[in-house]
Amino acid sequence: METDVIIVGAGPVGLMLAGELHLGGVNVTVFDKLPAPSGESRALGFNRRAAESLDQRGLLPRLGEFRWGPMGHFGGVRFDLGMLDEDHSGVLGLSQARTEDMLGARLAELGVPVRRGYEVTGVREEPDGVVVHFAGPQGPGEERARYVVGCDGPQSTVRTAAGIPARQWEATRGMYTAEITGVKLRPRPIGERLPGGHMVVCTPLGEGRFRIVVHDKGLPPQQDPGALTFPQIADAWQRLTGESIHQAEAQWMWACGNAAGLAQEYRRGRVLLAGDAAHAMPPLAAWGLSAGLQDAANLGWKLAAVLAGWAPAHLLDTYHGERHPVGQQLIRNAQAASMLYLGDADMDPLRGVLGELMEHKDAAGHLAGIVSGLGIRYDLGPGEHPLLGRRMPLDRRLALPGGGRTRVADLLHPARGVLIATDATDGADKAARLAEAWTDRIDIVTGTWTDGPDDGPEAVLIRPDGYVAWTLPGSDSDLTDVLGDWFGAPRTTAPPARGATHRTGA
Repeated sequence: METDVIIVGAGPVGLMLAGELHLGGVNVTVFDKLPAPSGESRALGFNRRAAESLDQRGLLPRLGEFRWGPMGHFGGVRFDLGMLDEDHSGVLGLSQARTEDMLGARLAELGVPVRRGYEVTGVREEPDGVVVHFAGPQGPGEERARYVVGCDGPQSTVRTAAGIPARQWEATRGMYTAEITGVKLRPRPIGERLPGGHMVVCTPLGEGRFRIVVHDKGLPPQQDPGALTFPQIADAWQRLTGESIHQAEAQWMWACGNAAGLAQEYRRGRVLLAGDAAHAMPPLAAWGLSAGLQDAANLGWKLAAVLAGWAPAHLLDTYHGERHPVGQQLIRNAQAASMLYLGDADMDPLRGVLGELMEHKDAAGHLAGIVSGLGIRYDLGPGEHPLLGRRMPLDRRLALPGGGRTRVADLLHPARGVLIATDATDGADKAARLAEAWTDRIDIVTGTWTDGPDDGPEAVLIRPDGYVAWTLPGSDSDLTDVLGDWFGAPRTTAPPARGATHRTGA
């Protein structure tokens, strides 16, 4: 094999996945048909869980300055995130181009090749791998790999070549998006609803740049993006707002509709899908990008484990099993939010009722969990602990035996499993001893929760993607069985000396 994995698509999802695989020791190559990054930013920011996916690899600070959103909304119906016990705020106003630049720079540092100007034209699966056909700068060619992952957008060539069907929802309305300079506009960051089911959005990006979106009910649902001109956008903006932006300069433009699609399978043999190739949806609060980054975090360590040879047989199947239901919910939630967001005055009674519900903490917490991604819970076995199957809060801190302190996020930087065992109980010590046969795949960390002994579980097993697979107390499954389910058979050779299995911080 020339490479272990070929990723098709150098957007944020493909770049994130390549980094995850590299951390797992995988030889990975990224193909992209564009000769250079487009610079377009169809998403402005991402939700809380996507931010955590970057944070748990130490990548969030590399984005530089950005701002968190203190208010939440579902389809334009606002709710106060401050009433919740946990921070659900997302990243606002951060261009997708900045995220791509950061992830691309990281891959360059790691030495992961990104082949630009290589358009994949077909994929053929063989018994022990896949053959990827492409048209490159030197003409047509092919390359073999053990797996291929399509991160190549809604019209995925990889998905089509693999014969994976997708359920489609046809577009019912169109919209224009542009990033412009040379004018000064009134901010409308979550949209300004206009009579007749129209809406305009204006997000200041700094340095005299604005991102505008025109939801004109009269626009055709299906449009040729290549035929769009800026005067068309300026005419539509003036028609709806009375403001002229004809003198502005468009940095980029985009015409799209509200079509959606969901692949029926996220994995077929040696072909996998992530991001828009798996779940396409209209641009709405960066939900699609956020879900795609989480796809990458879920898939990366599992595929790396399979290629390393220690993964249990079912592990790669859990990617579809966990992420496909999230994709189904994503489409449903986006359609519901769009009805509220873009509906005309007939939707006002529903908006009013929902607004009243959002004054109640439980209702606001449920919708905040949908928007932020913090509400995701995988089926990771029986038990009653509230963390089981959910992501481990990354800001939880441990005091370490040597006197240092660490965040959970820092412990996850290497993309390995982590067993945290407090030094307060015999049960936690027993868990640490049991886990020593897996220390070639997981790290064992002892310490004390800094917020007090009752603030965290006595012991907790965290998967590389940050989700809790086992707790003490609270899990009804045996730790040995759980370790085998997620990290394969125990090592048969003697483990290293006990002290070597315990990290002293990150």
